[in-house]
Amino acid sequence: MFSSGPGTIRPREDPKTSKVTPVMNRIIKKTQLSAEVFRMEVEAPLIAHERQPGQFIILQVDQAVGERIPLTIADADPLKGTITLIFQAVGRTTHLLAEKAVGDSIEALLGPLGQPTHVAKVGHVVCVGGGIGVAPLHPIAQALKAAGNKVTVIMGARTKALLIMEEEMRKIADDLIIVTDDGSCGRKGLVTHPLKELCEQSPKPDLAVIIGPPIMMKFGAETTRPYGVPTVVSLNTIMIDGTGMCGGCRVTVGGKTKFVCVDGPEFDGHLVDFDNMMKRLRAYKPREDADHHAHHHCKLEDAANALPKA
Repeated sequence: MFSSGPGTIRPREDPKTSKVTPVMNRIIKKTQLSAEVFRMEVEAPLIAHERQPGQFIILQVDQAVGERIPLTIADADPLKGTITLIFQAVGRTTHLLAEKAVGDSIEALLGPLGQPTHVAKVGHVVCVGGGIGVAPLHPIAQALKAAGNKVTVIMGARTKALLIMEEEMRKIADDLIIVTDDGSCGRKGLVTHPLKELCEQSPKPDLAVIIGPPIMMKFGAETTRPYGVPTVVSLNTIMIDGTGMCGGCRVTVGGKTKFVCVDGPEFDGHLVDFDNMMKRLRAYKPREDADHHAHHHCKLEDAANALPKA
């Protein structure tokens, strides 16, 4: 595991003091994919070289008082020494991260963490991504395709404006199915509808990989269960240290306690106790919502104060 490497350090001179300090984990590219979703390319050569599909990093925007949050490595370029992070601004830390600009650095970046995806040639794989879950699904689908599998990708979102990485997935998928809740793009409906249709075909898929909101993964796993299609899900729980010591990411899988940061993030979807996991996640939801609303309220106040006074 690496938090930085020689290639991530670049000198930066303070114009006021002329003091030169190293810049680590520099942001070299930033793109806004939708209203609250951002893509960042970050210099982290050691992580870029070591990462495997399914793994993630933990970052901290402010080392003094900031929280630590996990983000999946959506892509990596070992030659450039960069990793790509895609995230949704929902709480304080992700909003602070979204405010960073090209040239800024991320204070702490640790990874790669977690167990990599087991990649093998199994035949026909259905990769299902819901919302921001398409980002962690991308490197997994890419690796499964490279292993010689037929890959069908199902992408879902509430509306067309919230779909991400469509072109990247088209380059990988043998078949791409898009569904939106409101029918503004692709089929109207949920990702479970085409997933069920595929499971009813003969031959049925040999494997399903489902990543997205917990409720979507739960019902996705329930869709494949009657057909006996092996199903892998990638869990995104509360994490602090990322080494299995704090216990914040614990989940119940097959009646046993597992830690997402070291045992996962991928598990057998038919064995995960999703109800227990969602209950634990809801414990922090009021705080997350409060931070989200506070951030946007401050933005509105700043905009109002910037208007010329009559």
